[in-house]
Amino acid sequence: MSSQVSVVDKREKSKVSSSSKEKVSRILNRYGMLFILIALIILMSILSPTFFTTGNLLNIVRQMSVVGIVAIGVTIVIITTGIDLSSGSVIALVSVAAASFAHPDTYPLIVPIAIGLGLGLLTGVINGTIISKAKIAPFIVTLGMMTAARGAALLITDGRPVGNLSDSFKFIGQGSVLGIPVPIIIFGVVGLISYILLNKTKFGKYVYAIGGNEQAAMIAGVNVDRYKIFVYGYAGLLSGVAGIILTSRISSGQPTAGVMYELDAIAAAVIGGTSLAGGIGAIGGTIIGALIIGVMNNGLDLLNVSPYWQQILKGVIITVAVFIDSRKNRKS
Repeated sequence: MSSQVSVVDKREKSKVSSSSKEKVSRILNRYGMLFILIALIILMSILSPTFFTTGNLLNIVRQMSVVGIVAIGVTIVIITTGIDLSSGSVIALVSVAAASFAHPDTYPLIVPIAIGLGLGLLTGVINGTIISKAKIAPFIVTLGMMTAARGAALLITDGRPVGNLSDSFKFIGQGSVLGIPVPIIIFGVVGLISYILLNKTKFGKYVYAIGGNEQAAMIAGVNVDRYKIFVYGYAGLLSGVAGIILTSRISSGQPTAGVMYELDAIAAAVIGGTSLAGGIGAIGGTIIGALIIGVMNNGLDLLNVSPYWQQILKGVIITVAVFIDSRKNRKS
């Protein structure tokens, strides 16, 4: 009798133990990157007394707002099993185009903004149309756009920066409202709108459906081509927003702007839990991923760590994030 009771007790303990492990696993899967961000902030605060100050923390978010906005668009693209390598070059093209119409006493502020956003949207729609209609791999199409957009930016300006911007345009990247830098406000608005799109609308449901199983989505009646064009168009639009902010912040349109931004954006998305296999990703995770990169860059700068070592560390973090993602996919 006692042996039977002992066996039952062991089984009950085993069930409790496995249940606890599952709860911990779910918590780590959901909030693991947030815990890493908090730990990184604590570590940098200990190592550098100037890190945990209001001014420096605002500076981190302001610096990462451009990459963060691009990363949000890239996240939605990756959820559909796509990729966008053109973001950095589109930023450069938008930068010189918007700056050309942002001189003092020439055009109203809405003109350079509309041109920048329109140009970003156009490049994204071109990407999405070629990918969906010609059935060419997103990697190839966006790689072509990356080269073409960068070339166009250099051609328009003959390789020279465009300066002499109006104060109203510069306010977008350099101003603040109630002590909060405008780029951070725009970043927050873009994040909120994108969250609603992905989680509260039919658009978001279809995006996840396409990423989960494109064939099944087509059979269910989803117009996959149309939504792919929407997705790449939205990513291009956000690159336009990022290009306007960056141009305003540095007070000039630079044909060399945005170099490697697309890789930082992809890194932020992957670190934030977006699966390169598609169907999995969240705006909140991407924002946390962007902040992790920002905190790491800022903290290492304050510690006078060589930028070469920073690149190596970033590469290691991206590789580890992709490795963890692939392990999750195998288990599922």
